[in-house]
Amino acid sequence: MQKEEIVLQKRLLELSRVAYQKGIVTYSDFLNLNELNILHTTPKNEFFTQYETFGGYSDSERQMVAFLPDALYYAHFYPIKVLKISPLQKKFAESLSHRDYLGAILNLGIDRCKLGDILLIDGDAYLFVQESLADFICRNLTRIRHTSVYVEVEDEQTFSYTPAIEEIKGTVASVRLDSLLSLVFPASRSKLVPLIEGGRVFVNGKLITTNSYNVKENDIVSVRKLGRFRYKGVLSQTKKGRYYVLLEKYI
Repeated sequence: MQKEEIVLQKRLLELSRVAYQKGIVTYSDFLNLNELNILHTTPKNEFFTQYETFGGYSDSERQMVAFLPDALYYAHFYPIKVLKISPLQKKFAESLSHRDYLGAILNLGIDRCKLGDILLIDGDAYLFVQESLADFICRNLTRIRHTSVYVEVEDEQTFSYTPAIEEIKGTVASVRLDSLLSLVFPASRSKLVPLIEGGRVFVNGKLITTNSYNVKENDIVSVRKLGRFRYKGVLSQTKKGRYYVLLEKYI
């Protein structure tokens, strides 16, 4: 492990220890895929408590960890707020990207680890953020690039999000990770394998560096800077022994 990874692992173990000793639920900051991989690959017996992860909605990429004493396993609420960011005048608003929103928020002096995912839906953005920063962002985020915006807190109990997906069907020689990647992303296997070996591919939040890894039904595969998809399974097998599979790519 690199120094930064060791520091994170120690911090997570310390949060688990505090939860156990004080009998309270403790929460991490939002963790990215690399950081979640450190959590998932740390032996369970090194933690003092059980843990869960959540990022504000199902299948979120950036997630908090909750360390749970046995007595409080079912009684906790993540300190996450959902903020809706909308242009003051939609017809004059620029077409804003994820990077535009993130940059404007970070320019307020907020650390990335305090922010979860940013979802772009019908000209608005929905930001998942640590609860303690919600009011600050509502008051101070007024412009993104040249577009004036206003921010309001959404009711997280009623907020729902169903990601847009594109169904992809095709044949592969096997359900190995490299075969499925070549079906989803427009690149040759020779260009995709280095992504796996270079630590950019995760399955259910765990780093996978072996291109021969066999993906299981409903696994979510994330490729940094390319996107992610869910492997739904084999639909049929051809006479030549190839597999006709179904994938759902998040778009």
